[in-house]
Parts: sequence; structure tokens; C-alpha cells
Amino acid sequence: MKTSLALIALLLPGAALAQDAQLDPVAPMAEYKLYVAEHTQELVADTRAFTEAVKAGDIDKAKSLFAPTRLHYEMIEPVAELFSDLDVSIDSRADDHEGAEQDPGFTGFHRIEYALWEKNSTEGMAPVADKLMADVEDLAGRIEGLTFPPQVVVGGAAVLMEEVAATKISGEEDRYSHTDLWDFRGNFDGARKIVELFRPHVEDQDFLATVDTNFARVDETLEKYREGEGYQTYDKLTDEDRRVLAAAVNTLAEDLATLRGRVGLD
Repeated sequence: MKTSLALIALLLPGAALAQDAQLDPVAPMAEYKLYVAEHTQELVADTRAFTEAVKAGDIDKAKSLFAPTRLHYEMIEPVAELFSDLDVSIDSRADDHEGAEQDPGFTGFHRIEYALWEKNSTEGMAPVADKLMADVEDLAGRIEGLTFPPQVVVGGAAVLMEEVAATKISGEEDRYSHTDLWDFRGNFDGARKIVELFRPHVEDQDFLATVDTNFARVDETLEKYREGEGYQTYDKLTDEDRRVLAAAVNTLAEDLATLRGRVGLD
């Protein structure tokens, strides 16, 4: 991947990068592609360590690697979801499948999560781990050759927050491990990166100040639940904790829903 990152940089016209960011979206799009490439590289490396632990039957190690590995996927989710076949294979939940946890089509991170936390076992998970690794490597290859659609990238900031507010806040994503706050952090950081890169294209400084305040509010809320290098399990949060978090995320999602129009991409 280091070679591919260098190639990306070489392929970007130097003149375009030097142009005023207010007028030319090439620079933020180029930076975002590098950001995605870097986190895709980390996703591949971390997934390899995770799946090797699963195949070795090292339950404790696999559990410890589950959330940090998924963090990178959540950070690049607007791009990863462009490949719907891989998104289903890598990241679908049990209720996306007719046979729920027993459905052969239920694969990926959450199938292994179910085995680790509900069964406390890795029995039968070697083929699932191999498939997950192959799918993540396939995703990396597809992303490397992708021309990123600016509308999808900028719109992705809102999509990340809307997904958290609409479905993830209930705890359905990581229902076995309760590592949801890691996913929220990944989605939050991915959205913030998009805003950071495209903020020179936004003329309304009051809007940016509001967005910054709302990012800070979500950040402060998440930090309340930090535990060591990670986060408390989501089942420890009270209903009131979840309500406060949901309110902050919803407010941010509403703001970011207007971002694409503000940079002229509607």
C-alpha cells in the first residue's frame, strides 16, 4: 500500500494542488483519498491480525482486536458502502439475513462477533475469518482504483452521523460485544475529516462555528465513556446517557445534511 499511496500522490497534478482551495475541489478530494487509503491499509493489517487470532482459537486476543479493527472500517464507511456486495459480506447484521445468526449468508465481522461473545468459541470460524480477510483485501483493491465521487464524499459526512442517529444509537450494530462506542468514534472522526477538508469551500462562517460547536459536544460526550485505550461497553450507558448522545448526534447530522449544498455539489 505504501507504493500505492505514493502513486496516488504522483498522479495528482501539482498545479491543481497549488490552486486556491476555495475554487478547486481537487486538493480536498486528493487529501481525502489519501486519508481513505491510509485507513484502508490499517484495516487490512488489523483484520489480518484479528483473523489470525480467530483461526488460532485465541478468544481473548480476538476480542481485544475486534473493536480497534472495525474502527478503520467505520471511518471510511461512505466509500466502503459504494461496494454493496462487500459491505454486506463484511459488515451485515444477523437481521439482514432470513436465518439470522444461523444463516450461511451471515458472514463478516458480526458473525465472528457472535461466536466470540455469545458462544465464547471460535469453532467453525476459520472459513468465516478467511472470507473476511479476502473481502477486506478485495475492498482495498477496489478502493485503490476508485475515482471518488465528490457528492458522495461530502454527503458522506451527514450519512455517517445519520446512521448513528437512526440505527446505531440503539446498540443494534455490536449487539453481542457492546463495542458500539468504538464505531461511533470511527463514524464521528470520518465525518469530521470530511468537514475539515471542505471547510474552505464554505462561505458561511456562522454555520462552520455551529458545526464546530456540535462536533465538540459529541466529542465531549464520547470522551465521558473513555476507558483506557478504548471505551466502556455500550450496555453500561443508561437510557439518559443514550438520549443525550442521540440528541448531540442528531443535531450534528442535521447540520451536515446541508454541507453538500453549501459547497455547490447538490
